[in-house]
Amino acid sequence: MDLQPELCRVDDALGILVGKWKPIILLTLLQEGTQRFSDLKRKVPGITQKMLTNQLRELEKEDIISRKVYPQVPPKVEYSITEYGKSLEPILNAMHEWGTAHILHKQKKQQTNKML
Repeated sequence: MDLQPELCRVDDALGILVGKWKPIILLTLLQEGTQRFSDLKRKVPGITQKMLTNQLRELEKEDIISRKVYPQVPPKVEYSITEYGKSLEPILNAMHEWGTAHILHKQKKQQTNKML
């Protein structure tokens, strides 16, 4: 792969994915499929309603997720990953695996330092 640092687009990708909640939202939609707002709120512990709304709007704006509103009372809104958004699955999986390996690496290093 011929990456030219001056043309790096990692920052653009991170701008879309970075945040405490977006990866959890995306992984939930990838693994569990279409979700109602209330289901997502329950499955993303600690997120506020306002923050969930903001994160979902940002992901929808980037065509990562889609929002479907059903004309009924009370209103029903469902969110799902778009076909384009599904292309993030290997990236999120790789980031998860790297994050796990990094935690283990840090723990091993701490144990080694304690022994010295």
